[in-house]
Amino acid sequence: MVSEDDILRALRTVNDPEVGVNIVDLGLVYGVEVEAERVRIAMTMTTPACPMHSYLTEEVRQAILNQCKEVKKVDVQLVWDPPWAPWMISEEGRRQLGWQ
Repeated sequence: MVSEDDILRALRTVNDPEVGVNIVDLGLVYGVEVEAERVRIAMTMTTPACPMHSYLTEEVRQAILNQCKEVKKVDVQLVWDPPWAPWMISEEGRRQLGWQ
C-alpha cells in the first residue's frame, strides 16, 4: 500500500513554475489522505488569483499516478483557508530561494 511519505515524495517533483521550488517545500500542500487506491490532496496556491492553478493541480495528479502505481484515483482540492504565507516555506525551500 502506498504511504503518505510516498505521496509527498512524488509531490516534491512538482515545482511551482513561477518560483522554482517544489510545492511541498513551498508549503502549498496542506493535507494528504490515502485510502487504498485513492489519494486526496488538499493544497493551496500562493494567491487565489494564481493563473497556474489548473496546471499545478494536473501536475499533482500526474506525479502521483506516474510514481505511485498502486494509486488509481487522485482528488485534488484547492483550499484557501488558511491563506498561504511565506512563513509556510520549509527550511529547504528557503535555502533554494537563497533566504538562508
